[in-house]
Amino acid sequence: MLLAQAGLAAEVAPHPAQAIVDEASVAMRTDPEASRRDAEQALDILKRRPDADIEIRARLILCDYQSERDTAAAEEQIRLIGGLLFQSRRAGLRAGMFDCQGQIAETAGNNDKALENYERAVTLASDANDEEMLAAALFSRGYLLGLQGQYAAGLADLRRAQGLYERLHLSQHALTALNGIAILYNRMGDYEQARHMYSLALKAQRDAKLLREQAVTLHNLGRAQENLSQWPGARESFQESLELSRQLSYVRGEAYALRGLAAVENGLSNPKAALEILQRAEELQKETPDARLEAQINLARGIALHQLKRLPESVAALEDALQVFRQAASLSELRTTYSELATTYSEMGNWRAGYGFLDKAAEVSERRYLNQIDQRFATLKIEFDTVAKEKENALLLRENQANEKALAQERRARTLQAAVIVLVVVLAAVLLVLALHQRRMSLRMRSLAMTDELTGVPNRRAVLGRLESALSQSAGGPCSMLIIDIDHFKSINDQHGHAEGDAALKLVAATLRDAVRAPGFVGRLGGEEFVAVLPSMGNEAACEIAETIRCGVMAIDSLPWLGERRITVSVGVTTCADTKTTAGGMLHSADQALYEAKRDGRNCVKVHPRPASHEAAAVPAAPSGSAAQVGFA
Repeated sequence: MLLAQAGLAAEVAPHPAQAIVDEASVAMRTDPEASRRDAEQALDILKRRPDADIEIRARLILCDYQSERDTAAAEEQIRLIGGLLFQSRRAGLRAGMFDCQGQIAETAGNNDKALENYERAVTLASDANDEEMLAAALFSRGYLLGLQGQYAAGLADLRRAQGLYERLHLSQHALTALNGIAILYNRMGDYEQARHMYSLALKAQRDAKLLREQAVTLHNLGRAQENLSQWPGARESFQESLELSRQLSYVRGEAYALRGLAAVENGLSNPKAALEILQRAEELQKETPDARLEAQINLARGIALHQLKRLPESVAALEDALQVFRQAASLSELRTTYSELATTYSEMGNWRAGYGFLDKAAEVSERRYLNQIDQRFATLKIEFDTVAKEKENALLLRENQANEKALAQERRARTLQAAVIVLVVVLAAVLLVLALHQRRMSLRMRSLAMTDELTGVPNRRAVLGRLESALSQSAGGPCSMLIIDIDHFKSINDQHGHAEGDAALKLVAATLRDAVRAPGFVGRLGGEEFVAVLPSMGNEAACEIAETIRCGVMAIDSLPWLGERRITVSVGVTTCADTKTTAGGMLHSADQALYEAKRDGRNCVKVHPRPASHEAAAVPAAPSGSAAQVGFA
């Protein structure tokens, strides 16, 4: 009898590893290293007293831990879980295995494969009626759908996961789901709403002492503030996330926080500081297989190098980031990367590539804009349906008689009408705001494509377009062109630095604008070459304008930054009165004249083709021995 009672007690007594695995599950959100140690301790106990279900749970925790750090170690846990499933009494644990396979694929940047695994996990957990595994799979799928721009479906999954966790009394897991919902709002562009939700989640996580979740939420709060250009707040959030991640030895969190701090420095125009921070982030990123993190670091590096005018290096970093963002179909990051590439290639003089990336940026922006409208409408509908369903359930619980139910239906109908009206108004406001944003961005992109960023004058593309128009409107009348080249410009960059060279370009551009009046116009061909187009102006008047420019440039006060050196220019002049003359022909003639000016000692004006009178063909240079004659020497 006593032996029988002892045997019964042994059957109902909980497994000694069960409590340790439960603690490990909670520690995943407080201290990942403690979670790993608990799971490994449980496995040691299970060697002496095997239990397939508990061992699978312990290995799922280790798989979650390793998916952010060591892909091979995570895949080894998957292999071991697969060998245990045939012994398992809990069918829903198979869903956990597919969930972790999805996390491995998502970390590696293969979102299509990740989504396939998450879909399988949701199906298996639903079929097994395992709410805990279902909530985990729904959270993973909802997070990824939000990343891919499917906001409505992602929100539905995340809200459902949050509800399941609350019903299972897993409050810490429910907080994680709330954080995921805030991330989705951030990706939808509703940064203020996201910031508010992160703040609420952060308060609850601090009360529960969930250190790892705090580090993640602080990073996400920083991202929302980054999107709002609230740089001081973003820096504070990223710095606090960094400190918590270091405290927890959470390398992936440290790298993400450092990327955020670098983005703040870029936003404040401190690219050198950003590059120093990114160097540390890259070293940490090598310890995690997170491909999207690597791409975000490369994007931030490309932006910093662009600000420093290290354009080829910037393009290389941006192209590396672009490959990952294309595979992940991350529209927001794709738009930013395309825009940066368009501007960088344009500044390098590769107008074809710049215009191509500009087109892609506009295409992605329009696609994102339309997707935001569609998904925002669907999201609002889901939110409304959720609220309506909750109200209906509350009414059904309180009403016991048919007449009370009828009254409740009538009240619900009126509520529905009001909600639809509000929904239409909100949607119209969203459409208006997005349309205005799209128009501002289109105008800005057009301005960038047609304006030289350094000097503020039209670029080569804009000048040639206006020149063709001027030639077509001249109807056979005269039209003159000047090509102005700064003498010995390379020496100022070599001896005084590129900052002084940029200052010289700006001053020369200002002199040109002062000398040329409408309908004439000026622009920058590239490097140290400028152009002036003078419609309806003959050769003699054009030469006078050219001489005015030459003298005006010599009069620039360069003493504060170039010492005794003077800026001088050589000017090539050409005039046409032939309706068959093309823009290319005029550029060639003016360039020939400029070549003659360079050959004859610089700091002078030459004309091509020469007029009948040789004396009218050029304006003499400054007297021998003057500063104007020797240029930058």
